[in-house]
Parts: sequence; C-alpha cells; structure tokens
Amino acid sequence: MSEKKLPLPPFTLESAKMKIQLAEDAWNSQDPIKVSLAYTENSEWRNRSQFIKGRKEIQEFLADKWKTELDYKLKKTYWAHTDNRIAVRFEYEYRDLSGQWYRAYGNENWEFNDDGLMQKRYASINDLPISEDERRL
Repeated sequence: MSEKKLPLPPFTLESAKMKIQLAEDAWNSQDPIKVSLAYTENSEWRNRSQFIKGRKEIQEFLADKWKTELDYKLKKTYWAHTDNRIAVRFEYEYRDLSGQWYRAYGNENWEFNDDGLMQKRYASINDLPISEDERRL
C-alpha cells in the first residue's frame, strides 16, 4: 500500500495553498518525524549549501536545526504552482544559543510525486540578525 499525502497533484490554486499551510503547520510543530512524513523515502533536498537525501537524513537535519534555532516560528507564502510543483516564499524567526534573534528569508521550489509526497525541495535562505523588538512572527 503506497503512502498518500493530501492534497494530491495536479494542484489547483486552492490545493496548492492548502499544501503550503500544511507544510507551515508541520514545520512549526518542530517535530522532525512529523515533518519528514511529507517527503518521499528518497526525497532530495538542497538547503542552503547542504544536500540531504531521504527521510532519515531529513529527520537528523531537522533535529539538529531545532537544537540551535530556538523559539522557531515560520510563515510560508504562495508564489506559484504547476501540476506537481509549488514555489513558496517564506520567512522565519529564531534565536540562537547566545540569544541573538534572526529573521531568515528565502524561496523554496517543491516537486511532488503522484501520491502527494515531496520528492524534491530546493531552498535558498538568507539570515538577517534582528533585535527582539523587531520580531514580527
């Protein structure tokens, strides 16, 4: 029995936005296993300069990420979509272990298989140091 993650491609504007909200909610849970279940077993990622392959590496990456990116809060915004691809803009805020706050900005390109699992994720991200009173999320 194959895994399915609704909504399935081909995406409409409504279903693409639903997929984005589900991803935002999962990432904000900061649960690496929950997040990883939206990806294929052999999903390929580029995250900044890191190349990650498969759910196990995704889980390890996210567990490490949320050990150093404290009070993490993410907002994703629709950019564009086609039948099985979605592009998003995002920003997230976090503080590091020293207490310095950051806002990270970026773009992601997602590609899904027929079962609605993400098989490719390419993320470009830039971090901007901010003061605590500049936080928006």
